[in-house]
Amino acid sequence: MSQPATAPPASRSVAMRLLDGVEKLGNKLPDPAMLFLVLLGVVLVLSAWLSTISFEVVNPRTDMPVQITNLLAGSALTEFIANMVTVFTSFPPLGVVLVSMMGLAVAEHSGFINAGLRAMMSVTSKKLLTPMLIFVAILSHLAVDAGYVLVIPLGAVIFYAAGRHPLAGIAAAFAGVSGAYSASFLPTSLDPLLAGFTQAGAQIISPDHLVNPLNNAFFMAASSPLIIGLGWFITDRIVEPRLMRTAATIDGDMKEAPTLERLSPREKKGLVFGLVTIVAGLALIAFTAWPADSAWRHAESGDLTHNQAPLMRSIVPLILFLTLIPGVVYGMVVGTIKSHRDVVAGISKTMNTMGYYLVLAFCCAIFIAGFAQSNLGILVALEGAEALKASGLPLGAMLVGITFLTAAVNLLIGSASAKWGLLAPIFVPMLMQLGVSPDLTQAAYRIGDSSSNIITPLMPYFPLVVVFCQRYVKGTGIGTVIAMMLPYALTFLVVWSAFLLLYWSLGIPLGIGASFTYPAS
Repeated sequence: MSQPATAPPASRSVAMRLLDGVEKLGNKLPDPAMLFLVLLGVVLVLSAWLSTISFEVVNPRTDMPVQITNLLAGSALTEFIANMVTVFTSFPPLGVVLVSMMGLAVAEHSGFINAGLRAMMSVTSKKLLTPMLIFVAILSHLAVDAGYVLVIPLGAVIFYAAGRHPLAGIAAAFAGVSGAYSASFLPTSLDPLLAGFTQAGAQIISPDHLVNPLNNAFFMAASSPLIIGLGWFITDRIVEPRLMRTAATIDGDMKEAPTLERLSPREKKGLVFGLVTIVAGLALIAFTAWPADSAWRHAESGDLTHNQAPLMRSIVPLILFLTLIPGVVYGMVVGTIKSHRDVVAGISKTMNTMGYYLVLAFCCAIFIAGFAQSNLGILVALEGAEALKASGLPLGAMLVGITFLTAAVNLLIGSASAKWGLLAPIFVPMLMQLGVSPDLTQAAYRIGDSSSNIITPLMPYFPLVVVFCQRYVKGTGIGTVIAMMLPYALTFLVVWSAFLLLYWSLGIPLGIGASFTYPAS
């Protein structure tokens, strides 16, 4: 893929020069793996210093003042070292990535993904690739974290095959999967998870208050077209033009990128057989999950979308089967897979490229564990919430303040449930006393929680996105990805917050059983 000459500095806007500065500064940081280790060292020192200070802020989970744990103390340090292997092997993204990649490896090795992309591009205008990709990324929220390992790398392949910059495809997909994490056309497992914390916070004021798990469903569905439109504009007008002017030479695995050649009759036959296999697999899952006593359902509630339902906990293995088997079927039809050895070779080839990710995952896992064990993240979150509470802002500004504070805390605490578990007992009862419903407070939280996902290296899947980018531009670093995603994060945060205020002013229902005021009017 040819690269246009770099534009003269004088012709670049202030925003573009700012993004260039962010990239250069970010890429001067140590290698991502080493950066996590350096940050771990900072946490160790800070924990030792702050552990000697008494803080008045109270942790709502324990009703006790927050106490920083000194990780350099003998018992804490030995416990941290003793758990290091377990911390790594239980790192949530690790299994998700490796297991999902095995099925995708076979589908890619056999040519099934290549053929599917060529077929899709033959009926899709290049101008509509961006909104289609973001739409698919938002749909992937139904499969929990599958979008990180499924949609993001395919975004790069789709864009490159269409003659566009592959990193722009990664950016658009990453924005849809992670920057719009709460946006969804259909309910996801995140809805009941957050509603549970919201209800617990509301019951501090009103013990009988109940929160419907779909209390934000209408607002999040309405947010999805907004995110698609914003992501489309940012990708095509800001991110990709900048990448075409400034990115290093595209290299990596480009010799294996799909082309726009027409499918041969044999490839068409293989593609049809592979797609039929996927449809049959999905139909089998639906058929076995439909009965009220299905083993796929949650044992107590009978709900399929409960985050502990076997179906939800089986998403990753199901992705493995629904990509591996069609890949094998396609390969057998077109002749790219002749025996089980070809299947193993395809998996091994992809796994060989994951060595760097394993190093990143280890360093990221032990840093996050140390940061959580020290209670530094809890302290920052609660101090920020107390400052917002004492600000005396108008209700609209208070809601926007919640989104911005959540976005800031998200840079330190990546888990949506962990953050809301800390903040809901503060924000929900605080705003209930001001006449704001728990449903509206939760909606404000979800905007902030989503928007800054894509610019924090502490988000568990961020290192994986860096690895995906390095397949195409080997010099990619943390600064490259942050600069690439910053326009999405800032735009989503500001415009999405304004959209919530507009939605509130128009009185459009937030979701099922939801209200804007407390008590509900």
